[in-house]
Amino acid sequence: MPNDPAITLSLPHRARFTRDAFAPDNSSLADVFELDGRSAQKVLVAVDQGMVEAMPDLQQKIEAYFAANADALPKLVGFRAVVGGEDCKNDLSNLETFLGEIDKHHIDRHSYILVIGGGAVLDMVGFAAATAHRGVRLVRMPTTTLAQADSGVGVKNSVNMFGKKNFIGAFAVPWAVVNDLTLLDTLDDREWRSGLSEAVKVGLLKDAGLYRLISKRADMLGKRDGALADDVIQRSAHLHLDHIAFGGDPFEMTTARPLDFGHWSGHKLEQLTNFAIKHGEGVALGLALDVTYCELMGMLDAQAAHDIRSTLATLGFDLYHPAMDDADTLLAGLDEFREHLGGQLTITLIEGIGKPVNVHEIDRDTMAAALGKLREIAQATPVG
Repeated sequence: MPNDPAITLSLPHRARFTRDAFAPDNSSLADVFELDGRSAQKVLVAVDQGMVEAMPDLQQKIEAYFAANADALPKLVGFRAVVGGEDCKNDLSNLETFLGEIDKHHIDRHSYILVIGGGAVLDMVGFAAATAHRGVRLVRMPTTTLAQADSGVGVKNSVNMFGKKNFIGAFAVPWAVVNDLTLLDTLDDREWRSGLSEAVKVGLLKDAGLYRLISKRADMLGKRDGALADDVIQRSAHLHLDHIAFGGDPFEMTTARPLDFGHWSGHKLEQLTNFAIKHGEGVALGLALDVTYCELMGMLDAQAAHDIRSTLATLGFDLYHPAMDDADTLLAGLDEFREHLGGQLTITLIEGIGKPVNVHEIDRDTMAAALGKLREIAQATPVG
């Protein structure tokens, strides 16, 4: 019998960094759109409600930008505010409403959706774009540190269901991602800080130099030092993008999730607190827990574990949360993590800075001991 055919795809992933993207003479955004000159291409804009409130003149700026660059851009046909935060993904009526906007404005596969918002809005609108007509071109403009440093350059789109994060979704490469670093100036300190945990994570996994920069200058970074923050966010985003493009498994077909260090418990903690914990805060807690587990298992030396926990605390993250008191309930997150991907349980841990390792079993007694040790450490560790 003949060999089964293989389908190979080559999908461009455009990522741009800029400031003041809607200044009329800034071409960063206009350059990522493509006009075919034959069809009536359109663009529908979706904006996180929080961004609308933080920048009341945003719609006017966008309209002025499209007017000033009309020859290079599709026709702007709509502007829709979308509820932000995890509520955006928890209520499926938000998805249905936005799909209705796509239908109302006749957005087809050659037209575009421009989504401006935090990770949850990017997820929900991205899922709508991925499923409408089996795929509409999506341009993302992340507005949070977390989304610019990590999820905004990813290929995942989803909403929550059955009390589980990202239960339904789709992998779809965005047409482009434009990171406007000035949009981060609208964030409060907690929201701004939240995304730094993903930069710590990717440094621990893939770039010891980035982690050491963050560790050495954690105090300045936690205080929002501008030039330093821009550097860290861009380096983090490029590391995430490089993994997706060159890591060999962009759509997670295997059992490993090599960028999800600290995430199994982070996701569970979000659920246990009814999402009072932000994703980045959950990841920071998850990193502290898994690092302590690695230390107790003899995988990571005590000094490295101490340095990582100290870095997280200096950045302003809590190292422990009362939701971690119930070890059995938290450890159920391991089973949910495995089920979400399928196959064998695979958890990414570290053996040193920049030295990831995948394990297929977690010693639950040791993990419970790690929770106890982390509680003691957190009680003795000042935050900030």
